[in-house]
Amino acid sequence: MGHFLSPATAEALTELAAVDADVGSAPLVRLRALRRLQAALDADPAALASARAAETAGAGWSDIAEAAGLGPAAAKWRWQGTDDEIASRHDAGRKRAARPSSVPTDLPGLSVAEAAAQLGVTAQAIYLKVSRGTLASRTVELADGRKYKRVFPSGDPDGAASP
Repeated sequence: MGHFLSPATAEALTELAAVDADVGSAPLVRLRALRRLQAALDADPAALASARAAETAGAGWSDIAEAAGLGPAAAKWRWQGTDDEIASRHDAGRKRAARPSSVPTDLPGLSVAEAAAQLGVTAQAIYLKVSRGTLASRTVELADGRKYKRVFPSGDPDGAASP
């Protein structure tokens, strides 16, 4: 079969072709074969090699992205740069994806949005007050690397409420 696909992808493609030829195949068997091929294609180095070859041949990222069914930024994120740069981006993406999606509720002080609502001003006004030194703030970093700007209308950046 394919000359540029990895053996795992070629095997998944062969399996899907066999399932496709079997008109009596069970729907879940078809679904599993489709998913296995999709996963194999997503991981196949042929996509990276093809994107690099297209770029070397003069294709722009918008052309590469269109051919891959992606936006230009997504195509660049996936395939632009050296192997190490790509691996670093993908590792960072996996780390972000593994983080909790909600903001912790036990952080000291107020968020910028909460402080703006409490003081009846915009978030931009809060940042301006912080930059002018008329409003105390600090950045709180959690163990997983997430950072949050916290504002202290009470004036105590250590989080203790003032009377």
